[in-house]
Amino acid sequence: MSEQQPGDHLSIRVSNEDREKVAQILHTAMAEGRLDLKELEERLDAVYAAKTFGDLEPITRDLPVQGVPLPATTPVPSNRVSGATGLNQSIAIMSGVDRKGVWVVSPHHTVVAVMGGVELDLTQAQFTAAETTIQVFAFMGGVEIRVPDDIHVQVDGFGFMGAFEDKSLGVHTPGGPVVRVTGFAMMAGVEVKPPRRPKKNRREIEE
Repeated sequence: MSEQQPGDHLSIRVSNEDREKVAQILHTAMAEGRLDLKELEERLDAVYAAKTFGDLEPITRDLPVQGVPLPATTPVPSNRVSGATGLNQSIAIMSGVDRKGVWVVSPHHTVVAVMGGVELDLTQAQFTAAETTIQVFAFMGGVEIRVPDDIHVQVDGFGFMGAFEDKSLGVHTPGGPVVRVTGFAMMAGVEVKPPRRPKKNRREIEE
């Protein structure tokens, strides 16, 4: 059996988790000012079209990262786990995006709101990993994320003439999903809130 030659690993086919990890590197680079929005979109297209590690390697070659990571996704041991492919982005440029009901969230979900609004309702959402990162870039826009009680949320984004606000009431349920909300908001607001309460009808109010 011949010895493996340098670069042989570049011919190995990549998984969805590999693509998501590289996408996270790109979003971090944009938040740090290393990439602009157009460059981010172009590189993300290349990431999701990549077939092998050789396709991914040039995408981050000029960024301060070492190699293409190989993440391992830990499944969620609860009824929120889904075998389906999760949605990995919500982009609103002078428009709006509203995700609610039953939908599947990828391990890294990107939110871009430029003079637009995005609402993510995780009340009935399913996850493909024990920990999920929602990476936000908001400019003169608004992002609202609704989180139910059984999801532990961590909010650590940075706001410039804007803010990341955590108004959720969630507690850490053993074995339940963990959602981290991070990113950058400029002249914009990112709010994490509890789910909407069902509206009472007129008869209930009168009683």
